[in-house]
Amino acid sequence: MFSTLPFGYMFLLVMGAGTLLSISSIHWLSIWAGLEINLIGFLPMLVYQKSISESESAVKYFIAQALGSSFLIFGSLLMFNISFTWDLYTLMSFKTFGFLVMMSGLCVKLGLFPFHYWLPSVMAGLPWVTCLLLSTWQKIAPLFLMLCLVEMNHSYTLILILCVISAGSSLIGGFGGMNQTQIRALLAYSSIGHLGWMTFALLHSEWSMKFYLGVYIVISICMFLSLWKQESSNMKNIDGLKYSKLMQMNIMLLLLSLGGLPPFLGFISKWLVILVGTSNALLWTLFLLILGSLMSLFYYLSLFFSVFLSSVKKESILGNNIGMSGMLVFIIVLNLLGGVFLLSSDIFSIL
Repeated sequence: MFSTLPFGYMFLLVMGAGTLLSISSIHWLSIWAGLEINLIGFLPMLVYQKSISESESAVKYFIAQALGSSFLIFGSLLMFNISFTWDLYTLMSFKTFGFLVMMSGLCVKLGLFPFHYWLPSVMAGLPWVTCLLLSTWQKIAPLFLMLCLVEMNHSYTLILILCVISAGSSLIGGFGGMNQTQIRALLAYSSIGHLGWMTFALLHSEWSMKFYLGVYIVISICMFLSLWKQESSNMKNIDGLKYSKLMQMNIMLLLLSLGGLPPFLGFISKWLVILVGTSNALLWTLFLLILGSLMSLFYYLSLFFSVFLSSVKKESILGNNIGMSGMLVFIIVLNLLGGVFLLSSDIFSIL
């Protein structure tokens, strides 16, 4: 991607600066400006492509993010009408309609239920590197802002709304991915499902949400970089791809880790959320989250067997590349032994 985009690294710096400005501000105008700077830095990496589908995804992404930003600024204006200040902590002391509008804006930016429709269609037309950025870095600022809103306002109505959003996101992530054959759209529905778990985690523990987000980012980086290296775009044409044995094992273990099977790294974050979620009375949300995760596991396993049963007619060039083989071994060890280490450690004793 960066070979065709001369100022790619500059746009990455602008995108990162916008995110850091948003999560470090206590003034709602600065938060909104940071989100817009982040959008300005990310959009050129989507638009400057040769494919029509990538340009179409960029337009869809811009429309969705512009709608979320308009919700944010409109909600903050409604709350400014009461307090006559843009200060974050003053605004949070008011339980008004504007507060819910601001929360809706963050849900639109994240792609949470019921504002999730744009995310699969956008990711389906993007290259792997921008898919990785959209699934990881672009989630950081809205998630931390949502965490700030929850910490400043513990009303029962807000908690109930976020529980419905998290449960709906997990179920949509499960149902939506079942009929998908394109890997990018499938991973987009997987991202929606994981966002539901993160939203439920931030209601109970800031530490559990950050841990889940960190584990998801690590697994996503491994998965997207592996898929980027071998360029598979559809489950049906996997038979025609050239796999090395190590690449097959790597992708299969990453799929099981994303599904949350023990003792992989992805299981640890889900187990942590289950532990903190059983401490309150909203157990129905946890049940729906687990149900959506089980449905997600179905299409993870279908992709798993699609890779496993594919015939290897030629040994891939990746198999002869010592550096690439070393990277794949590191990914396998990280996901397998990382989960075993955390299971055997005292990480949950602080709960």
